[in-house]
Amino acid sequence: MEHKIDSRVLNSPQADAMTHAISTCVHCGFCLPACPTYGVLGEEMDSPRGRIVLMRGVLENSLPLADATPYIDRCLGCLGCVTACPSGVPYGELVTSFRAHTESQRRRPAMTALARWMARQSLPFPNRFRWAAWMGRLVSPLTFLMPGPMRAMLELVPQSIHKSTPLPAFTPAQGERRGKVGLIAGCVQQVIAPEINWATIRVLSANGFDVVIPRQQGCCGSLSMHTGDAKQAKQFASNNFKLFSDDIDAIITNAAGCGSGMKEYPLLFEGDPRRSDAIAFSSKVQDVCQFLGSVGMVPPSPLKTPIRLAYHDACHLAHAQKIVDAPRELLRQIPGVTLFEIADGDICCGSAGTYNMEQPEIAKDLGNRKAKNIASLNVDHVVMGNIGCMIQIENHLKLLGEDVSKIKVLHTIQVLDLAYSSEPGPKIRA
Repeated sequence: MEHKIDSRVLNSPQADAMTHAISTCVHCGFCLPACPTYGVLGEEMDSPRGRIVLMRGVLENSLPLADATPYIDRCLGCLGCVTACPSGVPYGELVTSFRAHTESQRRRPAMTALARWMARQSLPFPNRFRWAAWMGRLVSPLTFLMPGPMRAMLELVPQSIHKSTPLPAFTPAQGERRGKVGLIAGCVQQVIAPEINWATIRVLSANGFDVVIPRQQGCCGSLSMHTGDAKQAKQFASNNFKLFSDDIDAIITNAAGCGSGMKEYPLLFEGDPRRSDAIAFSSKVQDVCQFLGSVGMVPPSPLKTPIRLAYHDACHLAHAQKIVDAPRELLRQIPGVTLFEIADGDICCGSAGTYNMEQPEIAKDLGNRKAKNIASLNVDHVVMGNIGCMIQIENHLKLLGEDVSKIKVLHTIQVLDLAYSSEPGPKIRA
């Protein structure tokens, strides 16, 4: 796509990335059926190619930012368009960089700005989020009185809040030692579903890897990065650079959004003196299923009771990181598992970080569609690799009724842990 953007005057370290993405687009339209918001709204400007035209106009100073932002804000950042694009347009690099470049120029309604501020000040901090979740439960009976953005936040308050249980700084390998890995503990996941980290530790240990978890680690910055707060994202990211020793084989994450964000560190730190640290850190980041698939998983025992599973592709695992086969292959290695595919499985469930708070109506539409497709399969569990997807899908399965709500939502690593738990030997428990 031709443009008149002068990257030298954009005053953005990601200027070249943005102009490259725009110039690569040939306006073919293959992205349209892959775009969730286009599927819901049917509006050209709510499609990837439409948004590229809008961002080009803003960067050329031929279109006011305020005219483009409603459409840019409705983008989930799911990157389904990237998978569908025959021209290889790096849309993710464009939209993330554009949001960071324009964030300081934005003027949002007061309640929307407050909700975003509250999310940024609570979600990346487990202790703060735990306190905020408790407060949210106390005021939840008044949800119907709240303005839109605050109501959307309260509707997502978890029903159960787990006590804080520190993860072990070091867990030794079981059996033959194959190496050592570091684990990113995550933020929201520690409060809502801490058992995912414990399952990850157990599975990695059972596969012969020492697991180290630096206590000083904090948020990886992915949530901030994908919502345009590059400054906060860099602060979070740089805090973790020196915490993982050079002798580890990989930095493991069990949250698709976190893994995607950490692999984008080189773009985030473009033009920054810390970029070499960002590249070194990013190069070691692997999703837990990606890692187990690459090293070869120790064969698990058969399940005591056979189960039927539907696998959901988290967007930032499938589209952003291109990890599609590894989780399925690991699950199929478990005797007793029957795996089913979800119709339109590559379409986002509507979670997308804070999207279901900021764009609740579209998120609800997408969540309902996903839940109905899962319900049609008559499975025992639906499995995925991202905490945001787990929350969104569980909520929408419950909304479909009691029978459907019995479908249990699990992380992929929890199913692997279930298989290993039937084997003899010592167990690491929370």
